[in-house]
Amino acid sequence: MPSAKRKTVYSKVSVKSQTVLPREVRDRLRVGPGDRLRYVIDERGVRIEKGAPREEDDPFATFTEWSGEADEEAYADL
Repeated sequence: MPSAKRKTVYSKVSVKSQTVLPREVRDRLRVGPGDRLRYVIDERGVRIEKGAPREEDDPFATFTEWSGEADEEAYADL
């Protein structure tokens, strides 16, 4: 099996411990403004992954009172 192509990119850490994700990393993770990142730390190092969206980020999550079966049926034609 051929080895995966490996590329190295760099970014700096600011005095506020912030960094800009290089374009190649953003493209690979398919992340943009507002997306969450997850840092997985294990014995091999640190891996950055796209994080799952939080429920509170869903603008419709607050309307749970309209999520019943009767509501689905009543609004099906809208």
